[in-house]
Amino acid sequence: MPAFDASSREQLRRSYVEAWTRHLSGAPLTPLQALIAGVIGAHPEYQALMRDGDAATAFEPSAGGAAENPFLHMGLHIAVREQVAIDRPPGIRLLHGQLQRRYGDVHGAEHHLMEALGQTLWQAQRDGRAPDESQYLALARAQMSKG
Repeated sequence: MPAFDASSREQLRRSYVEAWTRHLSGAPLTPLQALIAGVIGAHPEYQALMRDGDAATAFEPSAGGAAENPFLHMGLHIAVREQVAIDRPPGIRLLHGQLQRRYGDVHGAEHHLMEALGQTLWQAQRDGRAPDESQYLALARAQMSKG
Protein backbone atom coordinates (compact mmCIF):
# COMPACT_ATOMS: atom_id res chain seq x y z
CA MET A 1 0.00 0.00 0.00
CA PRO A 2 1.47 3.40 -0.93
CA ALA A 3 2.61 5.56 1.96
CA PHE A 4 0.00 8.28 1.46
CA ASP A 5 -3.14 6.17 0.84
CA ALA A 6 -4.60 6.24 4.34
CA SER A 7 -3.49 9.72 5.28
CA SER A 8 -5.78 12.66 5.81
CA ARG A 9 -5.02 16.00 4.21
CA GLU A 10 -3.70 17.26 7.56
CA GLN A 11 -1.47 14.20 8.03
CA LEU A 12 -0.06 14.59 4.52
CA ARG A 13 0.70 18.24 5.10
CA ARG A 14 2.31 17.49 8.45
CA SER A 15 4.52 14.92 6.73
CA TYR A 16 5.82 17.70 4.46
CA VAL A 17 6.44 19.98 7.45
CA GLU A 18 8.14 17.20 9.42
CA ALA A 19 10.38 16.24 6.50
CA TRP A 20 11.44 19.85 5.99
CA THR A 21 11.99 20.44 9.72
CA ARG A 22 14.11 17.30 10.01
CA HIS A 23 16.06 18.28 6.90
CA LEU A 24 16.78 21.76 8.27
CA SER A 25 17.92 20.38 11.62
CA GLY A 26 20.16 17.77 10.03
CA ALA A 27 18.17 14.91 11.56
CA PRO A 28 18.16 11.54 9.80
CA LEU A 29 15.47 11.21 7.14
CA THR A 30 13.55 8.20 5.92
CA PRO A 31 13.71 7.71 2.14
CA LEU A 32 10.24 9.25 1.81
CA GLN A 33 11.22 12.24 3.96
CA ALA A 34 14.35 12.70 1.84
CA LEU A 35 12.21 12.69 -1.30
CA ILE A 36 9.82 15.26 0.18
CA ALA A 37 12.66 17.45 1.48
CA GLY A 38 14.30 17.35 -1.95
CA VAL A 39 11.14 18.61 -3.59
CA ILE A 40 10.70 21.35 -0.98
CA GLY A 41 14.36 22.28 -1.43
CA ALA A 42 13.70 22.85 -5.13
CA HIS A 43 10.89 25.29 -4.27
CA PRO A 44 12.12 28.22 -2.18
CA GLU A 45 8.74 29.86 -2.63
CA TYR A 46 7.16 27.13 -0.45
CA GLN A 47 9.82 26.83 2.24
CA ALA A 48 8.41 29.48 4.61
CA LEU A 49 5.05 27.69 4.56
CA MET A 50 6.78 24.39 5.35
CA ARG A 51 8.45 25.96 8.40
CA ASP A 52 5.03 26.84 9.87
CA GLY A 53 3.09 23.67 10.62
CA ASP A 54 -0.10 25.47 11.58
CA ALA A 55 -0.09 27.58 8.42
CA ALA A 56 0.68 24.54 6.28
CA THR A 57 -2.16 22.45 7.68
CA ALA A 58 -4.60 25.37 7.47
CA PHE A 59 -3.57 26.38 3.93
CA GLU A 60 -6.45 26.74 1.51
CA PRO A 61 -5.67 27.24 -2.17
CA SER A 62 -7.41 30.11 -3.88
CA ALA A 63 -10.16 29.41 -6.37
CA GLY A 64 -7.56 30.28 -9.03
CA GLY A 65 -6.44 26.72 -9.59
CA ALA A 66 -3.92 23.94 -9.05
CA ALA A 67 -0.85 26.04 -9.81
CA GLU A 68 -1.47 27.94 -6.58
CA ASN A 69 -1.61 24.83 -4.39
CA PRO A 70 1.93 24.02 -3.21
CA PHE A 71 0.88 20.60 -1.92
CA LEU A 72 -0.58 19.55 -5.26
CA HIS A 73 2.43 20.95 -7.08
CA MET A 74 4.93 19.19 -4.83
CA GLY A 75 2.84 16.00 -4.84
CA LEU A 76 3.07 15.90 -8.64
CA HIS A 77 6.85 16.33 -8.39
CA ILE A 78 6.97 13.38 -5.99
CA ALA A 79 4.80 11.27 -8.30
CA VAL A 80 7.01 12.03 -11.29
CA ARG A 81 10.21 11.30 -9.33
CA GLU A 82 8.82 7.96 -8.20
CA GLN A 83 7.71 7.10 -11.74
CA VAL A 84 11.16 7.90 -13.11
CA ALA A 85 12.85 5.88 -10.34
CA ILE A 86 10.91 2.72 -11.22
CA ASP A 87 10.37 3.50 -14.94
CA ARG A 88 6.61 3.15 -14.63
CA PRO A 89 4.97 3.60 -17.03
CA PRO A 90 7.71 1.91 -19.04
CA GLY A 91 9.63 4.51 -21.02
CA ILE A 92 9.06 7.42 -18.62
CA ARG A 93 12.70 7.36 -17.46
CA LEU A 94 13.98 7.67 -21.04
CA LEU A 95 11.47 10.42 -21.79
CA HIS A 96 12.49 12.26 -18.62
CA GLY A 97 16.12 12.15 -19.76
CA GLN A 98 15.14 13.47 -23.19
CA LEU A 99 13.14 16.30 -21.62
CA GLN A 100 16.04 17.09 -19.29
CA ARG A 101 18.40 17.42 -22.25
CA ARG A 102 15.82 19.43 -24.22
CA TYR A 103 15.05 21.92 -21.45
CA GLY A 104 18.36 21.92 -19.60
CA ASP A 105 17.48 20.72 -16.11
CA VAL A 106 15.75 18.04 -14.07
CA HIS A 107 13.26 20.46 -12.51
CA GLY A 108 12.12 21.72 -15.91
CA ALA A 109 11.79 18.17 -17.21
CA GLU A 110 9.65 17.29 -14.19
CA HIS A 111 7.38 20.26 -14.87
CA HIS A 112 6.75 19.09 -18.41
CA LEU A 113 5.91 15.58 -17.20
CA MET A 114 3.73 17.03 -14.44
CA GLU A 115 1.68 18.89 -17.04
CA ALA A 116 1.03 15.65 -18.90
CA LEU A 117 0.36 13.75 -15.65
CA GLY A 118 -2.06 16.39 -14.41
CA GLN A 119 -4.01 16.32 -17.65
CA THR A 120 -4.11 12.52 -17.62
CA LEU A 121 -5.35 12.42 -14.02
CA TRP A 122 -7.96 15.11 -14.69
CA GLN A 123 -9.31 13.21 -17.72
CA ALA A 124 -9.42 9.94 -15.79
CA GLN A 125 -11.30 11.56 -12.93
CA ARG A 126 -13.69 13.30 -15.31
CA ASP A 127 -14.39 10.02 -17.14
CA GLY A 128 -14.56 7.91 -13.96
CA ARG A 129 -11.79 5.54 -15.04
CA ALA A 130 -8.22 4.65 -14.21
CA PRO A 131 -5.51 6.86 -15.71
CA ASP A 132 -4.38 5.73 -19.16
CA GLU A 133 -0.61 5.22 -19.16
CA SER A 134 -0.34 5.27 -22.95
CA GLN A 135 -2.23 8.57 -23.07
CA TYR A 136 0.07 9.95 -20.38
CA LEU A 137 3.17 8.95 -22.35
CA ALA A 138 1.73 10.43 -25.56
CA LEU A 139 1.02 13.73 -23.78
CA ALA A 140 4.48 13.65 -22.22
CA ARG A 141 6.12 13.00 -25.60
CA ALA A 142 4.22 15.97 -27.01
CA GLN A 143 6.04 18.11 -24.42
CA MET A 144 9.24 17.57 -26.42
CA SER A 145 7.97 20.01 -29.06
CA LYS A 146 6.93 22.74 -26.63
CA GLY A 147 9.14 25.76 -25.98
